[in-house]
Amino acid sequence: MMKQDRNIKKKVFISGRVPKVAFQLLSQEFEVTMHDDLRLLRKEEISNGLEGKDALLCLLSDSIDREIIAANPELKVIANYGAGFNNIDIETAGKLGIPVTNTPDVSTAATADLTMGLILALARRIVEGDKETRAGRFQGWAPLYHLGVEVTGKTLGIIGMGSIGQAVVKRAQGFDMKIIYNSRTRLSKQKEKELGISYGTFEEVMGQADFISLNLSYGPSTHHMINAQALAMMKETAYLINAARGPLVDEQALLEALQQGKIAGAALDVYEHEPQITAGLDQLDQVILTPHIGNATIETREAMAEIAARNIIAVLHGEEPLTCINEKHLIRGANIAAK
Repeated sequence: MMKQDRNIKKKVFISGRVPKVAFQLLSQEFEVTMHDDLRLLRKEEISNGLEGKDALLCLLSDSIDREIIAANPELKVIANYGAGFNNIDIETAGKLGIPVTNTPDVSTAATADLTMGLILALARRIVEGDKETRAGRFQGWAPLYHLGVEVTGKTLGIIGMGSIGQAVVKRAQGFDMKIIYNSRTRLSKQKEKELGISYGTFEEVMGQADFISLNLSYGPSTHHMINAQALAMMKETAYLINAARGPLVDEQALLEALQQGKIAGAALDVYEHEPQITAGLDQLDQVILTPHIGNATIETREAMAEIAARNIIAVLHGEEPLTCINEKHLIRGANIAAK
């Protein structure tokens, strides 16, 4: 644990090790306690760490539920270290007048880079090739040895066309890919023209694409949107890439589709029951599994830490947070004005 002068009135709890910039910014004005370890805290440890604190900077992997929030009456703001926020009961926080913030936008480039990397790795069987070489099975170049498929000229289907989806478009265009998409909110005709993409129904995108990239947020309405029925729409030669949120995909259905050869392969950076992975996926050569590293670059993680810290600073100064995500649930003055 790292602590600052106890004479400072406002107190902040950081539930895990984050880039130093967050601690440095916050400790200039507040008493900061940080769980300075990579080990994730248990629920009771988070609750205990929050006792008497004015602000929480939590990790995307922390479950901040109703019980934790309600048990800490001094809490004025929850700053989530991540773009997603399904780990927090934002409705309860809002009813208690507690703004919940996230770190959007800064993850866009890094996540789009990884998505494109996974597409290339799947198509050219790069991970398989690495394993083959390390195992000493490479006996020299041969015409039919370790064949993959080309990305150039293929159709990329993108589900979700927010900032990350649009960043993936720009990268895919470097490979002359044809891009079709489906999104809850369709872009304007002008924007589609600018990006060089075309809109299709979910069924059309799933059925026409050679590579399908999930780049959308997660919520009850998108739970298991990639299920057995959706996977059955895909070409047998198609690949699925998920660098968005794990529960978008029914992993058991995906495993069965892969085992039965209904699709060619998949790359997952996020998991339905993270950090657990559905047994069997790790045994398939046509599957690439990465440890939730979509925005894991030095530049992005430092930017995320700064945004999270500045959200806390703003609220503890009585100002509006930079990136409030529970605005519609927030009951102004219910908690903040009295503190």
